[in-house]
Amino acid sequence: MGLSLPLGLQFLQMFLVLAAAPLLTGFVRLAKARLQRRAGPPLLQVYRDLAKLIAKDAVVATEASWLFRVAPYLIFAVTWIAASLVPTFETGLLFSRSGDLIVIAALLGSARFFQMLAALDVGTPFGGLGASREAMFASLAEPAMLMIVFAVALVAGSSQLTVISTFMHSGSTGLRLSMGLALVALVMVAIVETGRLPVDNPATHLELTMVHEAMVLEYSARHLALIDLAHALKLLLYVSLIACIFVPLGIASSGDRPGPLLFGVAAYFGKLALAAVLLAIFETTIAKMRVFRVPNFVGAALMLGLLGTLLLFLSATL
Repeated sequence: MGLSLPLGLQFLQMFLVLAAAPLLTGFVRLAKARLQRRAGPPLLQVYRDLAKLIAKDAVVATEASWLFRVAPYLIFAVTWIAASLVPTFETGLLFSRSGDLIVIAALLGSARFFQMLAALDVGTPFGGLGASREAMFASLAEPAMLMIVFAVALVAGSSQLTVISTFMHSGSTGLRLSMGLALVALVMVAIVETGRLPVDNPATHLELTMVHEAMVLEYSARHLALIDLAHALKLLLYVSLIACIFVPLGIASSGDRPGPLLFGVAAYFGKLALAAVLLAIFETTIAKMRVFRVPNFVGAALMLGLLGTLLLFLSATL
């Protein structure tokens, strides 16, 4: 009984994020459709699309190497692990010590690396186009993420998410300008990393503007299903990360009874629903920017994260 309950809660979180990721994507699509006065797809359409892709036979190019076939499994596994390390309904899970912001950033960087290699493996023009744009955006998004990590870690005294969430939930931080800058920077980085508007449009396949879709055009069947599921997990990861750090209300502590745990699960799904509605409103009211202006957008996130870190250093020395 000593290890079975913590292990069960950890597996519950892993399957919770895996099951909720397509639901979050479907809810965003449905909310956008209703805001545009369209019927929109059913809420569970994403699950149906994934099941349809898994049932089909994969078509692989003859020039593709083993990396092209293995990359979808690596991308999905790494992204799932990273999403499972973010506290959702409880902070004291079994693998919570591994839930470090730097570890999560490294895992996401590894998934991006494999996806770029797989896009270049076949040698198609679109794959090289998407990989080069992804590398350009990542060269600014990853430093911005590190600046955000430093700003949050300086306030909470640790980069471990369990410690950060507990510290933020205690209310000891108060109102800090540096944390506000870190929140805005993290939202901007999340938009870039997940390929949402105004950086990219996941609903279209325009040759001159697509980034993520250009890297997965050669995939089909179960390979494409794994990549789409990993992309949905990435969106859920950033929403969970923002909720864990800046809105930790409702998260249960280690050793709590079933009541607080159930409330934590309900609060987590409420945060996901609120984030989906806000994302749908944002994407409905904004237009896609030109590709060559995206580095300015990501650079602004980097500057905000750096400014938040500098403010913390200056306030500590005064």
